[in-house]
Amino acid sequence: MTMSLDVARIQADFPILKRQVNGRRIVYLDSASSSEKPVQVLDAMDRLYRESYANVHRGVYTIAEETTAAFENARSKVASFLGANEPHEVVFVRNATEAINLVAYTWARANVRPGDAIVLTELEHHANIVPWHILAAERDIELRWIPLRSDYLLDLTNLEQLLDGAKLLAFSAMSNVLGTITDVRRMTDAAHAAGALALVDACQSAPHVATDVRAWDADFVACSAHKMLGPSGIGALWARRELLETMPPFLGGGEMISNVTTQGFTSNEIPWKFEAGTPAITEAVGWGAAVDYLTGLGMDAVREHEIGLTGYALHRLRERFGEELAIYGPLDTSQRGGAISFLFRGIHAHDISQVVDQHGVCVRAGHHCAKPLMGVLGVPATTRASVYIYNDENDIDALVEALAAAEAFFAF
Repeated sequence: MTMSLDVARIQADFPILKRQVNGRRIVYLDSASSSEKPVQVLDAMDRLYRESYANVHRGVYTIAEETTAAFENARSKVASFLGANEPHEVVFVRNATEAINLVAYTWARANVRPGDAIVLTELEHHANIVPWHILAAERDIELRWIPLRSDYLLDLTNLEQLLDGAKLLAFSAMSNVLGTITDVRRMTDAAHAAGALALVDACQSAPHVATDVRAWDADFVACSAHKMLGPSGIGALWARRELLETMPPFLGGGEMISNVTTQGFTSNEIPWKFEAGTPAITEAVGWGAAVDYLTGLGMDAVREHEIGLTGYALHRLRERFGEELAIYGPLDTSQRGGAISFLFRGIHAHDISQVVDQHGVCVRAGHHCAKPLMGVLGVPATTRASVYIYNDENDIDALVEALAAAEAFFAF
């Protein structure tokens, strides 16, 4: 297989990959949950703490201004990575879950009325379901669901009818369980034709494929740093400037105000009116370094690498285990990302995960925060292996060998 990334060089940038687990080299196949971090990100965060850390947007002394500049420079990098018109359209939050909740608690509560509808898909993570359940219970609105086809793609046959009378279409660009890639522009066009706005959960797509919020013609986009080589504790909501300017603040406190009196307050400008309190400063700088790393590789090269590696994984799993291993998700690698969910011989997903861990292989087991999707699939849980830039064919071979050991362990 020809890969455009120098994976050996990339692996050398990730200190954790030098570790052994249970006497075996670590094979990290859980990047859909959270990615590992390159030394460039770790160094950027360490350097800020050692050389110029202070609070942002407050002090006028040298290191405070240096820290503020580094923080806002990180915002600019994230904005450019997402294809935003300007950095001020990027709001820093704790994670993508908070980004979606921000939309639910500000824009939605100001615009959604009893009897309105919000349209979701059966692919969604709980982060893009539960906030809308809460809103539905408060406002007596209807949640409608775009179903999944037998080939694990969305069934858009009745999309126009589902959007009739809807205020929002909220959907993931890539499934964290099945890897299914959604045609984002088709979805946003349909939403706008129906008079609705479109929110895109880009957590799984942003680390793996080029993102362009303007080409998507989205209204809101949520993503997080920790899945794309950055630290945990920080994510972003991108939204159109005109929407952010009309949305009320989400939290109250310092930074999000321009003035406070005994009679009331005046909100700050965007994006800071949504960033109450001291933000995740060092984490933002780390995220900026992660963006630099991915930009240096090139997102087209990242995607090309993952298409090839996912295809290799699907081939090896089916070749070795055949029908004994049920794979959930599209088999066409052009229609999917690198998250591969499967069940093996009816063995519980957690048991599989524990056994392969003895061979140094890290995979996720469970419902992956997507219980409605598990219900559609008719299973309580799956085992999920997910690939990223630091994985290669040797990692896939190690997974297959570990699964073969699990097969022997359970005495089939």
